[in-house]
Amino acid sequence: MKITKKPTVSCRVLLALSMAIVATVDSYGAQQWYELGPAPTGNEDMYVGRVSALACSLTDPSLYYAAGADGGVWRTTDGGVSWTPLTDHMPTTSIGALAIDPTDENVIYVGTGEANYANHSRYGLGLYKSTDGGDTWVQLAEDTFAGRCFSKIVVNPLDPLILYASITRAGGFPELAAAKGHPGATGPLGVFRSDDGGVTWVHLINGLPNLSATDLTMYPGDPNILYAGIGRIFGDPDNGIYKTTDGGAGWTKLTGNGLPTTIVGRISVAVAPSDPTRVYTLITKPADASGGGAYVKGAYRSDDAGANWVSLPVGSMLQASYGWYLSVITVSPDDPDIVMMGGLTLRRSRQAGNTWATVTPPHVDMHALAWDAAGRTLCGNDGGVHRTDDLGITWTALNDGLGVIQFYAGLSTHPTNEHVILGGTQDNGSNLRDEDSIVWRQVFGGDGGWTQIDQAAPNRMFVEYQGTRNVYRSTDGGNSFSYCGNGIDGNDRNCFLPPYLIDQTDPDRMLYGTQRVYESLDGGSYWSAISDDLSDGDGAIRTLVIAPSDSNVVYAATNDGNVLVSFDGGTNFELIADDVPGWPRVTREIFVDPSDPLTMYLAVAYFDQTQIRRTRDAGQSWEALDATLPDIPVNTVAVDTRGLRPVIYAGTDAGVYQSVDDGDSWHFFGEGLPNAAVIDLRLEIERDRLIVFTQGRGAWSIPVAEPIPGDLDGDGDVDLSDLATLLSGYGCTGGCCIGDIDGDGDTDLEDLSLLLASYE
Repeated sequence: MKITKKPTVSCRVLLALSMAIVATVDSYGAQQWYELGPAPTGNEDMYVGRVSALACSLTDPSLYYAAGADGGVWRTTDGGVSWTPLTDHMPTTSIGALAIDPTDENVIYVGTGEANYANHSRYGLGLYKSTDGGDTWVQLAEDTFAGRCFSKIVVNPLDPLILYASITRAGGFPELAAAKGHPGATGPLGVFRSDDGGVTWVHLINGLPNLSATDLTMYPGDPNILYAGIGRIFGDPDNGIYKTTDGGAGWTKLTGNGLPTTIVGRISVAVAPSDPTRVYTLITKPADASGGGAYVKGAYRSDDAGANWVSLPVGSMLQASYGWYLSVITVSPDDPDIVMMGGLTLRRSRQAGNTWATVTPPHVDMHALAWDAAGRTLCGNDGGVHRTDDLGITWTALNDGLGVIQFYAGLSTHPTNEHVILGGTQDNGSNLRDEDSIVWRQVFGGDGGWTQIDQAAPNRMFVEYQGTRNVYRSTDGGNSFSYCGNGIDGNDRNCFLPPYLIDQTDPDRMLYGTQRVYESLDGGSYWSAISDDLSDGDGAIRTLVIAPSDSNVVYAATNDGNVLVSFDGGTNFELIADDVPGWPRVTREIFVDPSDPLTMYLAVAYFDQTQIRRTRDAGQSWEALDATLPDIPVNTVAVDTRGLRPVIYAGTDAGVYQSVDDGDSWHFFGEGLPNAAVIDLRLEIERDRLIVFTQGRGAWSIPVAEPIPGDLDGDGDVDLSDLATLLSGYGCTGGCCIGDIDGDGDTDLEDLSLLLASYE
């Protein structure tokens, strides 16, 4: 695919300098983002999104820190009654590890990048550190760790400047899909040590393989003794439990004596705080290339600091085949015989692992376990945070206001009620916002995916859960749903959550994507395959778009990099690009001009790519529109075409960017939106608003005014900031000119006249 670059390198330099000049006059995007929720969602049980790490004060039973897998770090000072986000402004909200300095609880360490290996377990950008209890933060070690993930941080209690960190690859199937091509994704792995409070780090390689370290724990009373779980999830002969007795200078693999000798997958390990000779481990089988097969290999206990081990009858924990995603252990601070192991469910033993009881919180999928200063157990799972004060017999949800829900693409809005929004979430079903509230109603379960609301008859709604043909229809506004996937071959490949569409010119006509396109002519009651395989033979369709002005024109993108167009409603397709990497799950990466079916905008969710592209001839030629946009994956794009020049909105892995000059320059848009991954955009022209779904911080909206000639910063006003922008580029000719309002390639008197005509 040939892409014409609009701005040359010299143009990029000019634009960057001009943007710096303008930034000294006024900030871009003064509009405020408004949080829509859900925080929480549910009916009786109130859930939020996945919590990947927990840390509790050793002295204050009401002080906890929780990390959303993609929602940043949150603090509660009242035992979970209320929560405050602490890191929305930091470079990433993807979090893998939390640690509190045991000698000074104002010092908190946050390891970015979620080490749970799913397609949505994104890459990290180094370490965050706070010295004031989370009020302010600094970013450290980005050059050392960016592109990879933290699974654990351990602080030496005798010398708190000494830290240890276990580092893994970003997740996904295929391997590294969640890294999105980050240049640091294939950097060093294993265990690292810092002697200066996290500023600089040394890779500990004497005896340790360069493989993902999935867990790390310290021997109480002797901080020179540590155990590391080396657990590449696809298996490796060097996987296993490693031990150091000299502060990490040298490591020895613990072999035999009761441990498995076959290749293992993810490994978790924990030492009993009250008896450091007692060690527990949970080991899973390796995953195959698609993520299957990773059942529990076994649970084991050592009573002599790892020299010998006995097998424990923990059972499967109903861990299905994704032990790479679910594995965590905790031991009671006071009793070495009380241990909990988490997978899909949570298992507890009071007899050192010899007998077990299932004590699962209200939501499945365990990722974090911790003990507060009152001796209560906290669990972080795919539904948020739950606490028990009786070792799992009863649980209390601590999710009110904890806004860490992870949306997938496919949001839908109501034609007449601005408050109604429908969307699918990671492991928390499909959820409906009925009113102006951050509490939403869960209307369907599973992993909720693409949704649709019939704009002609909005009581007719569609939702789905993961897998092929699992689509359901409501005719009563979401109160009840019935299956409507008949005719779709359940053996077809899918992108976990297949996209589907209502043809808004004919609501009885719908399209659905597996590796091929299906059509329904009766509102989803029955489907027929109408296209061939659009992938290269092993992929699936991750997005579908019907051109608003001509429903015969259909665009599709597959999760193996193909972009295609059909001119006969989805039967026959022409390949127009074959090199478009990105996230392998459901996306909304294509936007079609509302009045021109041949003009299409494409977002590319990958580093070191042309991340915003446009074609005006249905893919025969392409132009690059990413000019001054940072090198960051763009997951979704929407365009306001009402003005002289299109206003482009890019949903990136760190918020929303806007261009008001046809892609020649970009600025961060609005104030108050967390730096979370924006996974979907919906521009509602009739309501003058933009709605975004984020992966980890819920849904948000912002007003967007009709474009005004001269509003060069897109804030809805023509003022001194816009005049300064134009003057910084005045006299520029030959294209990529900042301040070029009329789009003729020059910044001249005509542009100044247009600006002055709209001034104030």
